[in-house]
Amino acid sequence: MPTRAAEQNPGVVAAAKQVTEHAGTLAKLKLELLRLELKTKATAVGLGIGAAFVALYGLGFLFATIAVALAIVLDTWLALLLVTLGIFAIAGTLGLLARAGLKGGAGPARDNGHG
Repeated sequence: MPTRAAEQNPGVVAAAKQVTEHAGTLAKLKLELLRLELKTKATAVGLGIGAAFVALYGLGFLFATIAVALAIVLDTWLALLLVTLGIFAIAGTLGLLARAGLKGGAGPARDNGHG
């Protein structure tokens, strides 16, 4: 049921309809932009995971190369053993550093409710 103000000024009703249409269009465009941004980020994450796998294979070949180089002057089993022990030493050191970082790191500040 139209009001007296709307009957007196039909331009207001048309402007209100136009604002409503623009708001709906804006919401649709924002959703489309969000979808495109998520697609772009997902593609980047996929490429990053692929790069990590290739780097992991490269690291494995690096260790194999070190073992082969050591096998020139040592027995093969001894070269492989030394490389394996080196890998475990690196892993252990990284694990201890991670443990120290987790224990020593301050957690998020708590709000105890007293201002």
